[in-house]
Amino acid sequence: MLLTTDPFDDDKLKEECGVFGIADADTASAVVALGLHALQHRGQEAAGITSYDGEHFHTHRAMGHVAGNFDRDAIIRALAGSSAIGHVRYSTTGETALRNVQPLFADLSTGGFAVAHNGNISNAEKLRRELVRRGSIFQSTSDTETIIHLVATSLYSTLLDRFIDAVKQLEGAYSLVCLTSEGMIACRDPLGIRPLVMGQLDDAILFASESVAFDVVGAEFVRSVEPGEIIVVNNGKTRSIKPFAKASKRFCIFEHVYFSRPDSIVDGSSVYSVRKAIGAELAIENPVEADLVIPVPDSGTPAAIGYAQQSEIPFELGIIRSHYVGRTFIQPSDNVRHLGVKLKHNANRALIEGKRVILVDDSIVRGTTSMKIVQMMRDAGASEVHMRIASPPTAHSCFYGVDTPRRENLLAANKDIEQMRVHIGADSLAFITLDGLYRAVGETGRDDTAPQYCDACFSGDYPTMLTDQNGGDERLDLPLLAEHLV
Repeated sequence: MLLTTDPFDDDKLKEECGVFGIADADTASAVVALGLHALQHRGQEAAGITSYDGEHFHTHRAMGHVAGNFDRDAIIRALAGSSAIGHVRYSTTGETALRNVQPLFADLSTGGFAVAHNGNISNAEKLRRELVRRGSIFQSTSDTETIIHLVATSLYSTLLDRFIDAVKQLEGAYSLVCLTSEGMIACRDPLGIRPLVMGQLDDAILFASESVAFDVVGAEFVRSVEPGEIIVVNNGKTRSIKPFAKASKRFCIFEHVYFSRPDSIVDGSSVYSVRKAIGAELAIENPVEADLVIPVPDSGTPAAIGYAQQSEIPFELGIIRSHYVGRTFIQPSDNVRHLGVKLKHNANRALIEGKRVILVDDSIVRGTTSMKIVQMMRDAGASEVHMRIASPPTAHSCFYGVDTPRRENLLAANKDIEQMRVHIGADSLAFITLDGLYRAVGETGRDDTAPQYCDACFSGDYPTMLTDQNGGDERLDLPLLAEHLV
């Protein structure tokens, strides 16, 4: 039987995807491979790179991590060209299969077209049915392929106009990096739900899901791609186009809580600093007498530091993580399988025994992880176990590129906080409020009439139409993306 050995990864919201692109550079594919290494946390299922040498496109896609698939000289040499895009994937739509691994590529009447996408198109099924009816033949089950067919079937003459025509038909979240024979195109949806940043390396222009990818390749962070902005790079020149009517941005607030690497600059803020601020706000809202503040590794660490500093309770590593264990292994029995969880994380008994501990984690999804952590502390001799969560209760599914369980499987959708406390076995349980989370990211609080972020997984306030999820053309009683389009 196959078991994920990390008990703390089993019950996390899964990162969406990561994209990286570079235009007008020597050994472009090698730079992309390095950038994808830095974005590996955003998708561990598969990776791919497409390059362009001025005449031909070259693609290599594979299941698994970047390492092992793109660390061989022969593969990088085969990906010739001065421009390249790459993608790391965790599937949110489409089956786990090589045909869904990005970048996706097609030869169009305007030339080759490759696309790497982070997000989720919430009307992809409806668009797909219409395209198939008109004669399109799909090669994957990914929502991303819809973009290629929309470009291919557009009645506009130029590639750029076809691309604009295509993205104006999309709902949901999309940060795109596209490689064409006419240059590179980067695009972000009108609400800027998913991140996309621009950098520079000598004369080359780069795009990535997070700024940490620029640090790895020695590039300079320039700025975020603005919501609704299309940037075209050709022969060392950049052109910015804004074909959408201006709308209030709704950047995913959970990028600050969990998805982005702590050493990234996201939405203009240091992720690490924001997470510490979240922990401090959590301590102000939900204090408790205790002896130790312990992070749930690794995502809970910055918030735990902030909580400890604000509460003046010592921060300690009460859970020790081994970095030398593979993700999965074969288990011969239930008993050994149960013991296997300690291969990767183990309680620091000498520190914990007899102590009142505060565990700080980023979220509770199904609750199975929290139960394991609390029991681990009990088994190590903790006299009290208090749980503090650096996000509000996750009570709604995400339809913007995050693999969220169905709502009936979300603990917060079915139980109140006291019932959740009993379920996980803690002495107390508290979450940061939505207003507190907004304060931690630099706002005075949540403006309920015009929220500054996408927080739908907490509030149920979805900022776009959800055509596929509502069985057709039904509209939610929410702000509609279509109203913002030109």
